[in-house]
Amino acid sequence: MHLAYPAVLAALLFGTGLYGVLARRNAILVLMSVELMLNAVSLNLVAFDVWLSKAARDTLHSGQALTLFTIAIAAAEIGIGLAIVLSVYRNRGSSDIDKLRDTAEGHGPDDPDSDDPDSDAPDSDAPVAEKAEATA
Repeated sequence: MHLAYPAVLAALLFGTGLYGVLARRNAILVLMSVELMLNAVSLNLVAFDVWLSKAARDTLHSGQALTLFTIAIAAAEIGIGLAIVLSVYRNRGSSDIDKLRDTAEGHGPDDPDSDDPDSDAPDSDAPVAEKAEATA
């Protein structure tokens, strides 16, 4: 088999994963897209390892060893990532990445502590100043 077949398949898998990471808003779909990208890398590692091992008979098969490390990293990533997504979903009620980014930055349109100068929200330092004057 030629090296071009697995390389093209890996490029298609990686492109699909990249599109999923850039276009999707659901965190679980983004994690699945990252898994597609890692699988494309693993396919390339094994394909190039087989291609290079035909040239030299006494090789170490380092591409297959790196693929095992990639699979281990992918398993750890999906375990930790899924745990984070589930805990965020329980707390926020949504796994939409745009909403999570807005709540993490604290600059949402309905955030009362926003640094917007045109905001009609009362000054948050006023109660602290009143408390300091009362204790002095």
